[in-house]
Amino acid sequence: MADRRRVVVTGLGAITPIGLSVEEFWNALLDGKSGAANITKFDPSRLNTHFACEVKGFEPLDYLEKKEVRRLDLFAQYAIAAASQAIKDSGLEPDNMSDDEKNRVGVIFGSGIGGMSTFDEQAVINSTQGPSRISPFFIPMLIPDIASGQISIKYGFRGPNYCIVSACATANNNMIDSFMLIKQDLADIIISGGSEAPISELGVGGFNASRAISTRNDSPETASRPFDATRDGFVMGEGGGSLVLEELEHAKNRGVKIYGEIIGAGLSADAHHITAPHPEGTGAILSMQMALKTAGLKPEDIDYVNMHGTSTPPGDIGETKAIKTAFGKHAYKMNVSSTKSMTGHLLGAAGAVEGIATLLACKNNIIPPTINFEHPDPGCDLNYTFNKPQKRTVNIGMSNAFGFGGHNTSVIFRKYTD
Repeated sequence: MADRRRVVVTGLGAITPIGLSVEEFWNALLDGKSGAANITKFDPSRLNTHFACEVKGFEPLDYLEKKEVRRLDLFAQYAIAAASQAIKDSGLEPDNMSDDEKNRVGVIFGSGIGGMSTFDEQAVINSTQGPSRISPFFIPMLIPDIASGQISIKYGFRGPNYCIVSACATANNNMIDSFMLIKQDLADIIISGGSEAPISELGVGGFNASRAISTRNDSPETASRPFDATRDGFVMGEGGGSLVLEELEHAKNRGVKIYGEIIGAGLSADAHHITAPHPEGTGAILSMQMALKTAGLKPEDIDYVNMHGTSTPPGDIGETKAIKTAFGKHAYKMNVSSTKSMTGHLLGAAGAVEGIATLLACKNNIIPPTINFEHPDPGCDLNYTFNKPQKRTVNIGMSNAFGFGGHNTSVIFRKYTD
């Protein structure tokens, strides 16, 4: 019977650099809005990069008590806010749920880095004031799994609860585990997603040292330019995204709206390098092929791919090669795009917000664009939906997320039909 269980998405939540709700986020994507600007969280003058895609106007007290805010790193605040939106959107009412019902609701929610700002602050306190002044909440605020734990505690959900950490593939990995657990009848509902808040001097400085991020300080809003010949690295972003995954019959019995269905997933490793993607996209090919196989699809069934598309010189070409290998001639017939051109790279949250974008592309039959394109790159020759959204029928979409360490993930969403 487990093989017959279908998994649908019944709730969405988003805290992003271009919108503090799913509606704001989606509208900004279609408007081609860039979330990049000069950093305001700290003075970046000592760094090579002075800009990022910060979340603007976020008010944690809309979701948390004042005492809770003081004891939670920003990444966990984003996680709870996004999950709260998704839970409300799904029509779940935890206060009215029985113990048996709560036992069947899980939380699998990740972060690629965890409490970066907390680590930065407490390291300074340790070096200037000594270890006796370290906060007793330092470790609980730091660890990446605390977001899933806090969401569970807030709502009393006692189903599977953990966090997968796989760098920038984190949210996809958490979503894939949620999908598989529901398929195996180990839960009826799982609150899934990812969050990240890495914009501190230590965080930006670390990515500067690895030469992974853009230094286009004279034009931050155009710095994230996937597939453009002048791209020079990704733009750091922050925020959180959450999807409520639910077994189809359970959702129908509740009478709730259904955004779409998850029908396939792929996972692989590059087995190549700790930070650089495989130049031929070997692991990405395996991930996409596995996703197609688990969904029972052919390459020509895919209408849209939300690419990992970070705006790094080797990454964009490697993923383009992978798509051409995995999809053959159909690679040129479907639309692809990178929404990171607008949100920046949300690291451990990327898969969640991009999964939402892919799902809404299917639901609304419109492809969000890749903005900031000016200069063609001969190595990037697919239909990247440059600069403007494109209307087309989107029945099935794929969302890719890859991470440092050679982690590759692909999730396939389908427009819901009974």
